[in-house]
Amino acid sequence: MKDDTFDRAIALGQYIAQNAATVREAAKQFGMGKSTVHKDVTERLKLADPTLYDRVRLVLDYNLSVRHLRGGEATKLKCAQKRTEE
Repeated sequence: MKDDTFDRAIALGQYIAQNAATVREAAKQFGMGKSTVHKDVTERLKLADPTLYDRVRLVLDYNLSVRHLRGGEATKLKCAQKRTEE
């Protein structure tokens, strides 16, 4: 069971590192919850593969730093869509 969990964490970490994916994107790709993905790549991955963890951490830190920009873009698109419908 533990090996499966660590294997899953490594697979998630590789996906995030290779695609510069967000936790939500990885969760959708692997068909699991974002809380599970986050726990796997922040806690379990550190024990399973510290080098990969460092690469994933860079992606996660970047995603955190631009989170407010993504939220603003989503709101902008939502408002534009409402205007088109009216």
